[in-house]
Amino acid sequence: MNPIISSGLDLLLQQPRAALARQRVGLITNASGVTRDLRPNVDALRAAGVNLVALFGPEHGISASAPDAAHVASGRDARTGLPVYSLYGETRKPTRAMLADLDALLFDLQDVGVRFYTYTATLALTLESCAENRVPLIVLDRPNPITGNIIEGALLDPALQSFVGHGPLPIRFGMTIGELAQFYNSELNIGAELDVIALREWRREMWYDETGAHWATPSPGIPHFATTIVYPGMCFVEGTNLSEGRGTGLPFEIVGAPFLDGYALAEELNARRIDGARFRPMAFTPTASKHANQVCYGVQVHVTDRDALRPVTLGLRVIETCRAQNPTQFEFLKSSWEEPALSLPQGRPPHFDLLTGDARARIALQSNQPIESLTREWENDLARFDATRKKYLLY
Repeated sequence: MNPIISSGLDLLLQQPRAALARQRVGLITNASGVTRDLRPNVDALRAAGVNLVALFGPEHGISASAPDAAHVASGRDARTGLPVYSLYGETRKPTRAMLADLDALLFDLQDVGVRFYTYTATLALTLESCAENRVPLIVLDRPNPITGNIIEGALLDPALQSFVGHGPLPIRFGMTIGELAQFYNSELNIGAELDVIALREWRREMWYDETGAHWATPSPGIPHFATTIVYPGMCFVEGTNLSEGRGTGLPFEIVGAPFLDGYALAEELNARRIDGARFRPMAFTPTASKHANQVCYGVQVHVTDRDALRPVTLGLRVIETCRAQNPTQFEFLKSSWEEPALSLPQGRPPHFDLLTGDARARIALQSNQPIESLTREWENDLARFDATRKKYLLY
């Protein structure tokens, strides 16, 4: 029987800190912030005597229901009456005014262990704001759902830093959100007053379904734990004119377009014998996003061995194969809706480049270079990152 891990939230509730009853406390969270018995953290913390005076919501809002990239307004929580400050609206970083009346800030979000999932950038910018305004930050740790052992993908090119890529990380960084907070705080020389309430009973090799914890959806595009297994690579589809399955029940687990042949695509991908995956032809009609209300033909990814699967390589293989099938209609999106943190002379880069963190991936695909040569180029960078990463591991 799998152990039931205790999150940082669970442990804080078991051993409440008297200071949090006297202090004015803010909470960055959304609907993924629940106890092991699925109580919302706002209710549980208030019942434990924590003096919550403000809430902050990341992309998708406090409810975790707003669509991808949709502007979220600040407001007031209808149930508690607390002010809710949006960190995906007029600002993506807590402002001095937002923090002015706080003595401490809690961070409790379920991350997915992938650089371009925007809760990582929210964490980094929150650390910066807390350092600038001298507000202590307490991160309530949660499991990395795709294990804490595997690292994968290109290190972020600093010229491509954006809200979907913050800091010197590979795509799959192999840390919990608490470990990542320590990494950011030190490696980016932020210097915030940081406290991490660590997990209990979690081991690095654990997948989320081995923790005994229930999955609370952190965003509309990650409805199931299974989605996280393929997400580190299948999200690359977002940077193309293919549908990544938004507007269906299987986002990131399917890919297709009106101009593809799903049966031929499945045959070609299965012939490549990609470790840990098989492909099934399917047709689907997205109700939103790309190709909305059009029949798309493509494949569903079925994970056969999640320990052997390398989803970053998987995503590149899928895009390579789709492009080869119909090179005249396949396109990389020419720009991104995400503003880069750095001002680039050429303006907004392709969204695909922001996701991969390295323009070489797109260039390699466009010039029909073998994927193996690209992934080999990452190996030395990953080895150096791993040596740095180990300084911040808690488990």
